[in-house]
Amino acid sequence: MSNFALNRLKIVLVEKGVTNRQLAQALGKAESTVSQWCTNAKQPSLETFFRIAQYLEVDIRELIIKTK
Repeated sequence: MSNFALNRLKIVLVEKGVTNRQLAQALGKAESTVSQWCTNAKQPSLETFFRIAQYLEVDIRELIIKTK
């Protein structure tokens, strides 16, 4: 994937004071998987986005980059 960001997960994690490790443990995922989501190398499924939003107590729209 190119350097085009599709999600704001890394930003929201910093805003919430949550580490990749904490999110990975909460979701039952590998820390390397969460790292790939944070760098936009891969994207979580829509279902996983909902689980992340619930865990971080944010609206799912806060996790997604708006396009024109």
